[in-house]
Amino acid sequence: MHASEFSTHASRQIFWVAFAATLLLKLVIAAGFPITGDEAFFYQWGVFPSWGYSDHPPMVGWLIAALRQISDHPLALRSFTLLLTSVIALGVVDLLRRFLPEDREASAWLAGAVYLAMPWSWMFVLVTTDTPLIFFMVLSAWCYLRADTSAQRASVPWYALAGAFLGLAFLSKYFAALLGFAYAAHCFGWRRERWWAPFLIFVLALPSIALNIAFNATHGWTNVMFNVFNRNEGSAWSFETFGVYLAMALYLLTPWLLWRALSARGTASGVSPTTSRTLAVLWLFPLILFALLSTRRTIGLHWVLGFVPLFVVWAGLRLDARALRRCLTWTVALSVPHLLVVAAIAWAPLAWWQPFKIHDRAVFLRETAAVVAALEKDLPAGATLMGRTYNPAAMLAFHHKRYVPVFGVGKHHARQDDQIIDFRRYDGQPIRVFLYDEPKLEEFAPYFERVSAKRFDVDGVAFYAVDGQGFKYQPFHDTVLAEVAREFHDIPKWLPILGSPFCERYGFEACAPGRP
Repeated sequence: MHASEFSTHASRQIFWVAFAATLLLKLVIAAGFPITGDEAFFYQWGVFPSWGYSDHPPMVGWLIAALRQISDHPLALRSFTLLLTSVIALGVVDLLRRFLPEDREASAWLAGAVYLAMPWSWMFVLVTTDTPLIFFMVLSAWCYLRADTSAQRASVPWYALAGAFLGLAFLSKYFAALLGFAYAAHCFGWRRERWWAPFLIFVLALPSIALNIAFNATHGWTNVMFNVFNRNEGSAWSFETFGVYLAMALYLLTPWLLWRALSARGTASGVSPTTSRTLAVLWLFPLILFALLSTRRTIGLHWVLGFVPLFVVWAGLRLDARALRRCLTWTVALSVPHLLVVAAIAWAPLAWWQPFKIHDRAVFLRETAAVVAALEKDLPAGATLMGRTYNPAAMLAFHHKRYVPVFGVGKHHARQDDQIIDFRRYDGQPIRVFLYDEPKLEEFAPYFERVSAKRFDVDGVAFYAVDGQGFKYQPFHDTVLAEVAREFHDIPKWLPILGSPFCERYGFEACAPGRP
């Protein structure tokens, strides 16, 4: 048997073993890992489907709304997410088999195995805004690469599909725009004969963009306020955040795969230099933009995940099977400590966490249902359960089977309450507010006729609740809601307001349509 044939056969087997093993691992994690705060928060978007939400465009809410038709079990809600990286790995193999000469097919299968073995691939089971974002980004990039390797006339439908999927990615998260910028940079820099392609892509993405703009204009520019202004208050030039970003990017791409791919001499035999350059632009250009942003603010690891598959395909073009096998070995080794941490969070005895400050949070994460049961046990008739911040409120809501609003100003994250909650309806009613720490009743007294505190223990950890009888809406409006308006709804004058549910509901003219 020819050596290359044996290598291809063995590499194909390695890929399918990695595919099956990581898929099984993701199934186990998805079925057993407790629902997190972000997941519970986005779950409520699926409970109340809308054409837009407080923090981000609506795609994840639509996805969860569809998955809820199957079941509310975490495995059902996470099913699309856990399948995603497995499908992407198939796409990595597909592209490399198209781009590589036949005698280098082994590299295609091994690159797919390397992607599957990356910790952030098999750990990607929690459903967030990144789920539909990465799905549609990868679909768009796959179509763009098909267009780039097609004759000009045959490329038109592929570019059109790339634009449509890019628009859907934009309806998932605004980071999708970076991929669009990469398309434009590539065409105007290295594909000038196809100068028209970015414009076609933009036209096909435009309906999604227009839908998001229309939602924001009629809902107090909530996405813009969150992503551009509120979450970036106090940001300043920082070499520290830049250094953290570089370390994170190196970690995400893995040092060994990045080093070997960069140090490979030129373009591998039989590979089109044009294709290799296209892939380099598509993954490197967004990472450079993130690097520039990191000088002003912290860049989340998950922000970069959608560009990792493009990097792996590019690396697969440059590396032979032997180098990729070595990278696979190191990547599997990197995954082992990650697996131990995931297992400890999900299944280790809670007593293990007692020496750490996060013990109470670990108990709350694992035993949210028990916390909810304790809160519901003697809940006053007609009382509404609330939280102090969005994370515990969302987790309580998932198990309480009712929406749990945030009592207080909260933070810039998760202003969904401002869109759907009307505190006027609670006037005169009882409210129970959950807290991690012992409450200061004087903070609650101005907003109720009577207040009292309750302590309850779950797995040895003390949690608290404040019971307020006779909620006083007007003082709450004049202090808490007024501060919310000042902090989170200070909409720039140059943005036209066609609607603002929060400001119209509570009569804050400064951020309502027709403001002075």
